[in-house]
Amino acid sequence: MVRIINYKQVQKEDGKKFYLLEVQGGIEMVLSKATGQYYATAKKAAVSTTFDEETCKGLIGSDMSGKVAKITTEPYQYIIKESGEEVTLNHKYIYLPEGVESSEDKLAKQLEEAFA
Repeated sequence: MVRIINYKQVQKEDGKKFYLLEVQGGIEMVLSKATGQYYATAKKAAVSTTFDEETCKGLIGSDMSGKVAKITTEPYQYIIKESGEEVTLNHKYIYLPEGVESSEDKLAKQLEEAFA
């Protein structure tokens, strides 16, 4: 299950505007490499829509079935807003509707079954 937490307007190269919904998965506990302590976090992703702004506003707080999944991408540069540090990433987070699996999910299941 994911929750719609925000929306934003985006402009395409041709000048047309549309809205994205920002969705967030459930809370996860992650071990910090820097401090060795656990912290709470949640994965976020953006979902394209055909909705107008009023509809997007009204959807904030709604739950949707599905999950936010991490997928592997080609390496790209990303600037951390808080520190200004530039890092190289090779993943992103996407929304997957219930019943749809990413290629990473499929591979994990295949490996799990192979070694079970």
